[in-house]
Amino acid sequence: MLAESVPVGSVDSVIVEKRKTGPALRPADKFYPKMLGYLLRYAVEKASQGVGEVTVITDTLPVAKKRKAVEKAVKTVLADMLPSGTPYRVMHHSSRAHYGLQVADYFNWAIYRKWEHGDASALDTLDSQVRSQFDIFRKGKRFYY
Repeated sequence: MLAESVPVGSVDSVIVEKRKTGPALRPADKFYPKMLGYLLRYAVEKASQGVGEVTVITDTLPVAKKRKAVEKAVKTVLADMLPSGTPYRVMHHSSRAHYGLQVADYFNWAIYRKWEHGDASALDTLDSQVRSQFDIFRKGKRFYY
């Protein structure tokens, strides 16, 4: 998962080792909203000083149930985090047609390569743009599968 904080042009990420995710949090309708909530909360706190409007753009999810869960999570976190009266919107676009999502996908891929395969070569070229890589279960010792 990745959020880009505009206008500072930095990227925040939450790293999730899924095998450390407890059974109660594993269903998609629980897992994605919760992890997305942590990411948005951090990104919005860092970027919210003087923000006139917040726009969150996601890739169009093919499954309506998952799309609704993601949208609900985004709206809930934004409503809780933003100063009262700050407008926000959630938009869904095909990543094939939206350059911002293509850039986000590249950052995601580079971060994934580092964490999953120990290959930071692509991420090293983007390092000045990456503000955070938060390993949410870093202290977890228990593996569920």
